Amino acid sequence: MGASYEVRGQVAVITLNNPPVNGLGHATRKAVAEGVEQAENDAAIKAIVITGAGRAFSGGADIREFGSPKALAEPNLGSLINRVESCAKPVVAAIHSVAMGGGLELALGCHYRVTAPGAKIALPEVKLGLLPGAGGTQRLPRALGVEPALNMIVSGEPVNSELLAQVPGQVLFQKVIDGDLLDGAVSYALEIADKRPLPRVRDLKAQHPEAQAFFQFARNTVGALSKNFPAPLQCVETVANAVTMKFEDGMRAEREAFGLLMLTPESKALRHAFFAERAASKIPDVPEDTPLRKIEKVAIIGAGTMGGGIAMNFLNAGIPVVILEMKQEALDRGLATIRKNYEAQVKKGKLKEDKYVQRMSLLHSTLNYADIGDADLVIEAVFEDIGVKEQVFKQLDEVMKPGAILASNTSTLDVDKIASFTKRPQDVIGTHFFSPANVMKLLEVVRGAATAKDVLATVMALGKKIRKTCVVSGVCDGFIGNRMIEQYSRQAGFLLEEGCTPQQVDKAAERFGFAMGPFRMGDLAGNDVGWYIRKRRYLEKPDLRYSKTADLLCEMGRFGQKTGAGWYDYQAGKRDAIPSKTVVEMIEMHRAALGIAPRKISDEEIVQRLVFALVNEGAKILEEGIALRASDIDMVYLTGYGFPLWRGGPMCYADTVGLYNVVQAMKRFAKNPHDDGKFWEPAPLLARLADQDKSFNE
Repeated sequence: MGASYEVRGQVAVITLNNPPVNGLGHATRKAVAEGVEQAENDAAIKAIVITGAGRAFSGGADIREFGSPKALAEPNLGSLINRVESCAKPVVAAIHSVAMGGGLELALGCHYRVTAPGAKIALPEVKLGLLPGAGGTQRLPRALGVEPALNMIVSGEPVNSELLAQVPGQVLFQKVIDGDLLDGAVSYALEIADKRPLPRVRDLKAQHPEAQAFFQFARNTVGALSKNFPAPLQCVETVANAVTMKFEDGMRAEREAFGLLMLTPESKALRHAFFAERAASKIPDVPEDTPLRKIEKVAIIGAGTMGGGIAMNFLNAGIPVVILEMKQEALDRGLATIRKNYEAQVKKGKLKEDKYVQRMSLLHSTLNYADIGDADLVIEAVFEDIGVKEQVFKQLDEVMKPGAILASNTSTLDVDKIASFTKRPQDVIGTHFFSPANVMKLLEVVRGAATAKDVLATVMALGKKIRKTCVVSGVCDGFIGNRMIEQYSRQAGFLLEEGCTPQQVDKAAERFGFAMGPFRMGDLAGNDVGWYIRKRRYLEKPDLRYSKTADLLCEMGRFGQKTGAGWYDYQAGKRDAIPSKTVVEMIEMHRAALGIAPRKISDEEIVQRLVFALVNEGAKILEEGIALRASDIDMVYLTGYGFPLWRGGPMCYADTVGLYNVVQAMKRFAKNPHDDGKFWEPAPLLARLADQDKSFNE
């Protein structure tokens, strides 16, 4: 469709029509330009209104055309805005619901703007590592004022239209229309139809009483907050141009800056993450119109840290929850923790008291399986042991109503085996939440061999409702995230044996951009968790080599923050990791026992061994079909494991470095006698792609 044209008396109405958010794709741009032409040539028309059909004025560029020739085909967005701005008849933008990015830039090119209240107004390009490239940095400061415009452009956050209409001296909106927007816009267009000259935002002056001091302050503040992202500082510079340069010169500088940012690895990584998040919800053999099962009540087995955290997700979304425990004191403890979490939010002003009361009223508890039989979904969050899971799922099979979804929060165990404990394997699925479950964005959805398509589709939709980023994984030991992190942790252990301290490894990983290094992460999660898994590994995979340092640490009872001692020492009530002499002595004694002379290891080697271990295992996961696409693996690491966003995830980072270079580094590591040479054989997929000069995310 693109856009429609209709005449209302003496006013032409051009309506953008490109669902879902009227993205400014080529067909839409062309149709709007033609509509303006037609109205200009019609003597009976005195004014033009541009608005959007459905749920938006316009959400900006059409993401389906991103990076394709269509995105730049004429009329490109800049040409369209010039066409509107130079129209001989007044053009009024009638904004409702959403005007973002190119949509707002198009409105700024119109002579007048009217808005419905509650419209979300934003220039969010900075979130993709870019800046507004069709005049946003030059027109918004002129229309709204320099300070509020800079805040919007640097943050990328939406602001409600009626708030912007109250900014002193603004000419962004001439009118807020409460009733029918189009009727109001047409009346307003007739009111101003004969006014000349036509006002253009570009002719206004962008002014600030203390411009130099203000922009210096902005540079300092923004620079400190965005040190790994070049776009926010570049936004400050281009907005400063609006004050110091002529409009045309400012536009030229904006286009140049936009072009340079497009080429930065940071912007490529952010754009990759943006598309990866959308791709993750698409499952090739599960059609988007698959009928979903109704989820109106959720049951959770286990009131521990995970069970309580999982419950909060559903309570926050207004879904009733019943928690089951075996003992009253465990139940009381779990409910008290949920209450405490909510009360802390109320205290910080993040949650209103009435919302807290409402959420708690949706929460029920029981010690009896018979009380949960009517739930539509049950999630098991008990101890990570197959025997314990078997008891739970046999009980659930007895009590749950037909058609209920039976989910396990297992982080490593075989979902197919868990499904086999029931007579309804088609209703069984893995929902691996990450701790703390009420905070972490990632939900690994594990599809068993027998999992029904409607069960998978229902859980994916529910994940979205509780604001999780859902990634589908096939069944294997550890699924996507934990299977890869095991190789990362093994490398961290070998690095200790060869000469590093825990602090040195963590510092290198954190400088690379990880939220925390492997040893601080172990202390936070609990080192006993890994110990338990390794004991299972020693029986199942006796030829898989680990550094013994982590076992020695656990034998000393140093399980991490919860015991006040792990790889680091901790003071009561504090989270600060203090380097431990005891741990360093233990590592040195173990190193001596192995007869290894310590060597100096560079940060570069530390980071490459940790990250390329993830990449090699990721390539195997991809080849085995455990992950649907490389970008799904990146999403797991960006949202669940603290991988730096500006590097786009491990597979995206490997693409950036070049797979040929990754393979060369792996060949070097394979020659190290103290490492696991066999592991460093490049996965067949990685070797093949490197050979063909291709990348994971092509």
